[in-house]
Formats: sequence, structure tokens, C-alpha cells
Amino acid sequence: MGCENTNAVEASFRVSQLIAKAGKPHTIGEDLILPAAKQIVQVMLGEKAVQPINLVSLSDNTVKRRIDEMADNVLEQLIQSVKESRFYVLQLDESTDVASLANLLAYVRYENGGEIKEEFLFCKPLPTRSTAEAIFHTVNTFIVSNGIDWSKCVGLSTDGARAMLGQHSGVVRRVKAVAPRATSVHCSIHREALATKKMPPDLKTVLDEAVKAVNFIKSRPLQTRLFAVLCGEMGSDHHQLLLHTEVRWLSRGKVLTRLFELRDEVHVFFLDTTFELAHRDFEWLAKLGYLADIFSHLNGLNLGLQGITVNIFNVQNKVEATIRKLALWAKRVEQSNYDSFENMADFLTTEQSPLPITVSNAVREHLQGLRTQLRAYFPIPDVQYNWIETHSPATVMRLSLL
Repeated sequence: MGCENTNAVEASFRVSQLIAKAGKPHTIGEDLILPAAKQIVQVMLGEKAVQPINLVSLSDNTVKRRIDEMADNVLEQLIQSVKESRFYVLQLDESTDVASLANLLAYVRYENGGEIKEEFLFCKPLPTRSTAEAIFHTVNTFIVSNGIDWSKCVGLSTDGARAMLGQHSGVVRRVKAVAPRATSVHCSIHREALATKKMPPDLKTVLDEAVKAVNFIKSRPLQTRLFAVLCGEMGSDHHQLLLHTEVRWLSRGKVLTRLFELRDEVHVFFLDTTFELAHRDFEWLAKLGYLADIFSHLNGLNLGLQGITVNIFNVQNKVEATIRKLALWAKRVEQSNYDSFENMADFLTTEQSPLPITVSNAVREHLQGLRTQLRAYFPIPDVQYNWIETHSPATVMRLSLL
């Protein structure tokens, strides 16, 4: 009987883990999974085999307790690994959720078994203001209460907000006061996102109007359903537009690409509405095609800056390559060569019309502006540090923590 109870507890933990990974409500264990398991066993193995399953507890309270216990155990293992690491670095980001509550998210990179590991450390609420004092207090409380040594912290990556980088009382300055070896880094993905925000006014107008058009359809359930029916009748590859949100940086390129692909369907849909953007001309569509292309390229850069194996050398190399590409693309546009921008090039070929000079100028201005902005956020690296990348794997591993 003792063995059966042990197996039942293990089964309860395993099912609770599946429920947690699937993001399902805790009640699903008792309401669906357990009855389904009994039915399957009864049919396949007979009534007698069902009896041991009755020992498996999957009530909502039990599932919650199992998930909490597993989460606590995972956190304990992570904290122990960080303690045993020679060095570690933190990445902090403050964000506001859908309920308008401020939360502080922390990630940690540490050395384990000769490899660099990256894990989510904690998510803590900021009950009042998200000031430097409140952020540091939250981080410091977690570090100290879990017995992690501040002196092993060799780096801090932030989103570049004023509360993080304040010269006199920012989070970085406070961390350096307790971790003298720590160096601060402005997160490369945040820098890339900031560098791509600026654009010529006419392109910005097209972007804003495109987002309004998408929101007009996506924010109204009836409009969404009618648009899906229209796309089906027109034999479209897609039946829905994608919703843009500033929090998801990759959404801009995907939203614009989908809108450009469904431009004919959107035009037909707006003919029966009073929406102010119902009539768009050739120039507007050409700009939309360019924006879809350039932000798709930038999405590729954004994804290239992510990953556990990415270090500061990888980041700099990929940004340098993008800056050179932007210069090449600007020169090609000046020569009326648009092969680097697939959507816009296909659109011009389909319409059998040249790109208006006003659009060409806006595209070149935007490409040159992107080069300038990326260079401002990613200065040319000092060549005296090249030897680190090529001759010292141990040092590169330490830099991978940053």
C-alpha cells in the first residue's frame, strides 16, 4: 500500500506539472483529467485497474500546492547554482501589466559546469512608485534574504530608464555601492528598439494610419468576423489582421506585412464604411510596402540579439553588419534598385509604375537616419579589445555574462 501511495503522489505531481505548463485552471485535474484517465483505463485494462487511480489526488487545492512546491524547489536549485557560480550578472526590467500594475522582472546569468546559463530569477510587484529606491529595495531584499553574495555580481543590464541610470541615485549606482566590480550595460535589445523609433514625418504618418486601420477592424468583434468572411470569399491566404502593440517589438513588422498582404481585402472592406482611411493612393501603399520590409529586416536583427550564447561581440558584429547594409540599401534606392525590399519591389512590378521621387527621398532619409541612430546607440568598438574575442575563451565566457 505504501508503494501505491508513493506512486499516487508522484502521479499527482506529474499531472500538476502538465497543468502548470499548459496554463490551465487548477480545477481541470479533478473535473476532466482524472475522470478521463479512469475512463481510458477502464476501457483498455478493465474495472480492476481503475482502483489505484482513485488514490491520485487532483483537487484544485492539491494541484495548487503541488505547483507551489515545485516552483519553490526550482527556485531553491537556481539560487544554489547562483551561489556556487564564480560570477553572475543581473538583468532588470520594469513593466506594467494589463491591470496597470508595475512589476519588476529580473533575469540572472551565471556560470555552471563550464557553461553560461540564463534563467528567470523573479517577478516582484512594485506596490507604489517604480523609483530607483523601490526597485533597488526589491532586488536587494531578494539577494540578501536568499544569501546571494553581492560581491560576485559583475554586471547589471537595464532598459536605460532614468530610474535605472540616474547619475546620483539610480539603481545602477546603488548596485555598484554594494557590488564594486559590477559594470552597467544598456540592454542591446532596448537600444535597438529605441534606435528604430525615429522616422521621417510622412513615413510616421503612414505607420500611424496603418495601425489605426488595423485597430478599426481588430478592436470590434463584428468587424473582425465580417473581415474574415470577406477574406474567405476573396480566397485570401490569411483571414485576419494582426494587432500591433508597443510592448511586443516584433509585432510592428508582422502587422505591417500582414496588412500589406491583405491590402486589397482591406480596401474592399472599407468601401462600405465611413472610416477616414478608406481611400489610399499608390504612394501611400508604396510607403506601406517599404515599412513592412524594413521592419521585417529589423525584426531579424532583434532576434539575432537574443539568446543565451549571445555576447557583446556577437551583438556588435550584427549591428555593424546592419549599419553597412543600411548604407548599401540607401545607395541602391538612389539608383532605383529596390530588390532589398521585397514587398515594395513586388508592388512596383505589379503596378508597373516607378517609385515617386517623394517616396524615394523618404526611404533614403529613413535608411540614413537608422544608420545614424544605430551608431549613436552602438558606438564603434575599441579595437584594443579584439584580442579578448580571439585569444581568451575564459574571458569571453566572463563577458558572455554581460
